[in-house]
Amino acid sequence: MARPRTAELAGEKDRAAFSTLSEEELAELSRFGAEQEAAKGDVLFRAGDVSYSFFAILAGTVAIVHDYGGPTEHTLVEHGAGHFLGEYNLLTGEPVYMTAVVREPARVVALSPDQLREVIAQEPALSEIILRTFLLRRGMLLGQGFGLRLVGSRFSPDSKRLLEFCSQNRLPHSFLDVEGDETAEELLREFRVPPEQTPIAITGGEVLRNPSNADLAAALGLAPRRRSTDVVDLLVVGAGPGGLAAAVYGATEGLTTLAVESVAVGGQAGAAPRIENYLGFPAGISGVELAARAALQAKKFEARISTPAEAVQLSAEHGLHVVRLSSGDEVVARAIVIATGARYRRLDVERLEEFEGFGVYHLASQGEDRLSADDEVAVVGGGNSAGEAALALAMRTRRVHVLIRRDNLEPTMSRYLVEQVLRHPQIELSPHTRVRKLMGDGGLDGIEVEDNRHGARRQLGVRGLFVLIGAEPHTQWLGGQLALDRAGYILTGREAAPREGPPGVERLPLETSLPGVLAVGDVRSGSVKRVASAVGEGSMAVRLLGEELDALPALTSGVARLTLR
Repeated sequence: MARPRTAELAGEKDRAAFSTLSEEELAELSRFGAEQEAAKGDVLFRAGDVSYSFFAILAGTVAIVHDYGGPTEHTLVEHGAGHFLGEYNLLTGEPVYMTAVVREPARVVALSPDQLREVIAQEPALSEIILRTFLLRRGMLLGQGFGLRLVGSRFSPDSKRLLEFCSQNRLPHSFLDVEGDETAEELLREFRVPPEQTPIAITGGEVLRNPSNADLAAALGLAPRRRSTDVVDLLVVGAGPGGLAAAVYGATEGLTTLAVESVAVGGQAGAAPRIENYLGFPAGISGVELAARAALQAKKFEARISTPAEAVQLSAEHGLHVVRLSSGDEVVARAIVIATGARYRRLDVERLEEFEGFGVYHLASQGEDRLSADDEVAVVGGGNSAGEAALALAMRTRRVHVLIRRDNLEPTMSRYLVEQVLRHPQIELSPHTRVRKLMGDGGLDGIEVEDNRHGARRQLGVRGLFVLIGAEPHTQWLGGQLALDRAGYILTGREAAPREGPPGVERLPLETSLPGVLAVGDVRSGSVKRVASAVGEGSMAVRLLGEELDALPALTSGVARLTLR
């Protein structure tokens, strides 16, 4: 297991993650919580705790300790007066990964998670400091060997599934490969797990044997709590930017709103290292931060978000819409906004499945724990997502090769990104190039590429290959219920089938061929494929539904079997 980079955690470049609050800000926090004394040696929270408090330090010193009381115990950082404790799991319900131990007698302000959410909702300045710090701390934990331990074979599809789930949800984790790691074999023997029951997930004292994504989420405190509400006014399928916007605006309009997402809140945009052309953020904003802020905003207005919860079927019942989930549960809604986006395309090259998750990735945020500053990587693709990934990877690797089939980037990438990519000294653009071969044993050691003009081949010694060559609409689950274009995107407005009813009544601009069902974002035919446009469509969809909902059936008890948190 990788040992934490203690110096780097407290280093200059991560200083923002240890923000100091002013006396006025500490006093403001005291209005929401309660002051208390803590003696030397007291434990404020312990690794594995699911329910714990946010602490702001008024006086004294508190240490954050890894493996407290264990054989590898060591202090990561010490916090003094003006600092605050906690990480993003305070807002998600995940167990805490570290232990907080009082080193010098302390006086602190303690806030429960609910009280902390009040602060975030009511105090914009404090909310900005706390949320940004939480997200930075979560980023610092990734790739350090903290948190969940996964044990399995690098060749196992289930191992790759769990690794992808952890990466997309930014869950601190480590992976032990039974193909060559003696520690992995020892753990399997210790827990008496036969090979056919791998991969296993070890969290706290619990061992999960080949868990589903939903089982893993439940063990980490992320799974939704079920309740017996019959139906919802608005069901949002997909929690990317468009879906989150629809959830926020639906809840603010007083609609009972539920959003379901198959893997991770934020969708593909949530994995973007930096979005630089989003209005109101001149310095740019990371996809994970944008998604985290939107999710908190949705919860502030009492919209519910359930993940992982994958929609697999759409139908109608008693004049209402029914969406069946992969779990077998059903959600019934008066109106639906579909924001399922698109899913990445894969390279047509041998051994791809073998290396996916172990050198070949489809998100720029994946593989962080497997790359070093001396490595070279390659990005395949010439769109905005590829440009953003190349710039992010150039910050933490020696060289980034951008491979495109065209002769330049201008037709497919925004101008501001083209200029940054071409200017960057660590990025090398290779036009007229395609990947022909993947090389390595147990991990990617290199690739062979071909010039598509004259067939010349060469090898690149890359440790990571990031494939960002576009995506296909995620509409397979609709089962022919809605009209699609030739590429599989959902037709809306005038392009959808004529609307039934009195002559002259047209479909709403975002309405699908099924009344009361709207589509927004990348999944919609003709969409702009930008974060800002998806957010705009998501908010507009709710406004368009206003009059429609008045004509749809009222909430009817006994129709639905289940809704989720």
